Amino acid sequence: MSKTTIRTAALALAALTLGAGSALAQDLTITSWGGAYQKSQDEAYFKPYTAKTKIKITQEEYNGEISKIRAMVESGKTTWDAIDVDAATAQQGCDEGILLPIDYSKFGGKDKFVKGSTFECAVPTIIYSTIYAYDADKIKDGPKTIADLFDTKKWPGKRALQKTPFGNLEFALMADGVPVDKVYEVLKTKEGVDRAFKKLDTVKKDVVWWEAGAQPPQLLASGEVVMATAWNGRIFGANKTDKRNFKIVWDGQLQDWDLWAIPKGVKSLDATYAFLQFASSPEQQAEQTKYISYGPALAAATPHIAPDILKDLPTAPENAKTALANDPVFWGDNGEELRKRFNTWLAQ
Repeated sequence: MSKTTIRTAALALAALTLGAGSALAQDLTITSWGGAYQKSQDEAYFKPYTAKTKIKITQEEYNGEISKIRAMVESGKTTWDAIDVDAATAQQGCDEGILLPIDYSKFGGKDKFVKGSTFECAVPTIIYSTIYAYDADKIKDGPKTIADLFDTKKWPGKRALQKTPFGNLEFALMADGVPVDKVYEVLKTKEGVDRAFKKLDTVKKDVVWWEAGAQPPQLLASGEVVMATAWNGRIFGANKTDKRNFKIVWDGQLQDWDLWAIPKGVKSLDATYAFLQFASSPEQQAEQTKYISYGPALAAATPHIAPDILKDLPTAPENAKTALANDPVFWGDNGEELRKRFNTWLAQ
């Protein structure tokens, strides 16, 4: 074989190797929460994106531990390209510098998303809510307002509340007459916190505390409680899968977000942004609502949602009239102190 032939073959091999490396660099590893939620992402985002681009998506699962993201970044071995995070992780990860700032110009600007849902280091994907519900087979003309959750005279019986100050303090203030747009303003004061706990005192002896998302539907189904706070998707799932007749009370719902974040040291920033742009299209966000009852964070997605699906989403105009948006900065600043007080209150 001549030197020229050998050189040509070597160059060809190098080109093939480089090409293979580029293709592999485009493959993505995306981490989310598992379960029905990640299944909805698979149907709405992962499978369609692979079909469109031929880019392989490897899925991983976690339980929201920021420690896993931190350890990966600090080791210099970032293997996750995009991560589905909650609001608290989006805020903390940005403050710690382990999540990259988002270039919102790639999505047409922040105003394309539902007001209040955008974060510096995470782009919103879905909106879900903590609500309360009752069994319409057991209560024919059921409660309708957040105040009814605390009215044990009109609605006697046990209530299931999540074992955390988050949500319960907001619900207590709204039930006590604080306007939605003033809740966090009041909660930032000592008097406001005292007022919230005083309202919780009125139902404390009637509360069954839950800690896992599967518990509220179970408690309602067994008749152990007459009302239960829950994540709206859990109630929808019980109705759809188990043929329950649980009714959601949307008044005073506490809305929260899940968001896509990009960890520092990501191996292919351009490829990750390309996926996030796809996942942030109105059509794909509307597609996800076919598989799970969470609202799209992209405002333009709503017109693409069928009316029979929209009615069950927290973002439906009729359901969102009195919605309160979670303030992750407030909880980041005050969460530890409020959790201590809540635990002390529980023990009293």
